[in-house]
Amino acid sequence: MQKDKIQTVQTETAPTKVNQDKINASVSLLQQAADEYAPDLVFACSFGAEDVVLIDLISRYVPSISIITLDTGRLPQATYDVMDACREKYGLNIQVYFPDAADVEHMVSESGLNLFYKSVENRKRCCAIRKIQPLKRALSTAQAWLTGLRREQADSRQDMTAVEDDAYFGIKKFNPLIEWTESEVWNYIRANDVPYNALHDQHYPSIGCEPCSRAISVGEDPRSGRWWWEREDGVAECGLHASPIKRPVK
Repeated sequence: MQKDKIQTVQTETAPTKVNQDKINASVSLLQQAADEYAPDLVFACSFGAEDVVLIDLISRYVPSISIITLDTGRLPQATYDVMDACREKYGLNIQVYFPDAADVEHMVSESGLNLFYKSVENRKRCCAIRKIQPLKRALSTAQAWLTGLRREQADSRQDMTAVEDDAYFGIKKFNPLIEWTESEVWNYIRANDVPYNALHDQHYPSIGCEPCSRAISVGEDPRSGRWWWEREDGVAECGLHASPIKRPVK
């Protein structure tokens, strides 16, 4: 990557509470990913707080990065609202991937609409059909993908790094916000008037499918609102971010 591309990034409102070093590091990583892998680079966006920060950064500094999202068929209306708000604000072309209709029909006729409450096995099956398989299609021609993961989000993410080899999808994975704190994410959103999911204001730090997400109480783990009925096994994951092989940033 050319040295002169990395310059101090200035937010339009020059907020004092936004960590400029973190912003610069994230933009640098986005530029590195684009330099090395575009056009075979995909940002998989779920429209959570971290992801809308990345949308803003991408639209400002690296608009060549392709953006995709997964519509599982069970998303909250507030998620669709922020999707449309981002489309309007940034003029984005966001490609939406849906689960295979025949697979969903077979699963529902066999196990019911809310099968995920019955067992961990059922929940993982639902996640696989509604999320993992569509993402596999979205990444089938990609050499690298971007996520909004942060190390602070969960114990299961403590060992994640900014650049990894994704063992499951077999491509490179970039996590530009891995070192950001929750307060830094929200300072950026407020300072730059970034659209965000209204459920965050109702104490939903982590938002997935509507029946599998809930508000949390003060002191609870930020991920405890996801698949909360499985709490005996610790904080659960859907499988999208499993088994990374860590590599240092170049």
